[in-house]
Amino acid sequence: MSDTSQSPASATNDSLEDSASLTPTLQGEHTLKLVDVPVQCNFEQPYSNDTVLIVDWDGPNDSQNPKNWSANRKWAATLIVASFSFMSPVSSSMIAPATGQVASTFGIDNDAINALTTSIFVLAYAFGPLFVGPMSEIYGRSRVLQLSNLWYLAWNLACGFAQTESQLLAFRFLAGLGGSAPLSIGGGVLGDCWRPEERGRALALYSLAPMLGAGIGPLTGAWIAERSTWRWVFWSTSIIDAAVQILGVFLLQETYAPLLLERKAERIRRSMDAEKAPYREIRTVFDGQDRSWQTIMGKALVRPFALFFREPIVQILGVYMAYLYGTHYRKSFLFSSTSVFLTTIPSIFQGVYQQPVGIAGLHYIALGAGLMVAAQVNARTLDKVYVYFKNKNGGVGKPEFRLLAMFPGTLLLPIGCLIAGWTAQARTHWIFPDIGILLVGAGSFISFQCIQAYVVDCFTLHAASALAAVCCLRSLAGFGFPLFAPAMYGALGFGKGDTILAAVAIVIGCPAPWIFWYYGERIRNGSRYAQS
Repeated sequence: MSDTSQSPASATNDSLEDSASLTPTLQGEHTLKLVDVPVQCNFEQPYSNDTVLIVDWDGPNDSQNPKNWSANRKWAATLIVASFSFMSPVSSSMIAPATGQVASTFGIDNDAINALTTSIFVLAYAFGPLFVGPMSEIYGRSRVLQLSNLWYLAWNLACGFAQTESQLLAFRFLAGLGGSAPLSIGGGVLGDCWRPEERGRALALYSLAPMLGAGIGPLTGAWIAERSTWRWVFWSTSIIDAAVQILGVFLLQETYAPLLLERKAERIRRSMDAEKAPYREIRTVFDGQDRSWQTIMGKALVRPFALFFREPIVQILGVYMAYLYGTHYRKSFLFSSTSVFLTTIPSIFQGVYQQPVGIAGLHYIALGAGLMVAAQVNARTLDKVYVYFKNKNGGVGKPEFRLLAMFPGTLLLPIGCLIAGWTAQARTHWIFPDIGILLVGAGSFISFQCIQAYVVDCFTLHAASALAAVCCLRSLAGFGFPLFAPAMYGALGFGKGDTILAAVAIVIGCPAPWIFWYYGERIRNGSRYAQS
């Protein structure tokens, strides 16, 4: 084992991105660095005059670093995370076509409560990530993801056995808490595994999963509601999720660099004689002086709220993502709900076009087509555009290079809203509202993916906490939009109602990419957490 006496890199603050490049290390038995103080720690005063052993990767090509994993290993982790991210939104929206059956079973005659059976699942998305996101930065991504999925699986299965309206609402909320984990932790997994210039295709798959799930859920739920009972909506999703969970046990390995290095440091501690060791402490390049459980937990749990209140990046993009998510869920509930109370949950294809439940559900293919086309195009171009601008910038990449596709995305969404609303209002052929729905899906997904990629690139090490902060706003919108949509469309009709949504999309969405394209770097430079 070789030792050296020099200070570690000053990059050991709370906004590190890639531990492999933080502190050069020597090749040896454990590749360690013996350091004499002072040591700059995480938001702490310089360390005392004790000798400290710093543990880092075995050089930039260490195979244990998730960024150096094989492509197959990275894609296995990405596919499992995407599958978790798909299953939860399927459950969130799949019950929408069966709300009429639910209302009949439990005697629900309150319009708001009837809508709540669907949207309360999304309400849990607002709170779950604020805790599971930072927990993944303490106990690791894989462990928290899989335990959260088991929690979701248990309560989603229980929904199918609910005997009262209150039980169903409570079980739905508890299932949503567990189902919210992939929506924040998944971005952290991708940030751990993939380098910025490789991340586009993985983010395309991960971003597509929840959006597609929210569209496929009502499509399949409509046929289940028509051919069986609403209870099978929950039982069928639980069966599929159990299969995904089994695959996750074998394919989803830990990716969080601080935890992996902490495990390495622990192995070294156990292998050494404490009395003969020339140093009093062994820690990783990510560790501060105070490693007490209370300090670590306190910082981690506070971080999403700090990001939410202090970071303009999270605030601006969070507001627009909230609108995207609310519009997306508003479309999901609007176009597929089977509620007999048309003033509560209006339905274009059942109310205007008088189509049966199963056939009306097929129009989700239009939404799915928009998502798939946007995913294919963006997946093929996101990394290429990033690399092009990186080379043009002297080989230095910037998160802002992820935002180029967002410019057309912010236009497709309001155009789609106008087409869908006014063609339905005019009772034109059903293909024309479908075209509008397709454009809404494409525009939503492009902007959604660009925002996800930008946030992950800006807050790589703490991507889970950053995404949790963004998720809070978007999930509150996904919960609230379906509740006020019936009153809005009942008073204004589809044309004027969607015109309002289009105008809001233009006001909120169109300035966002311009602001960050020109001022994003300046905003990041003033951030405590963002990558400079």
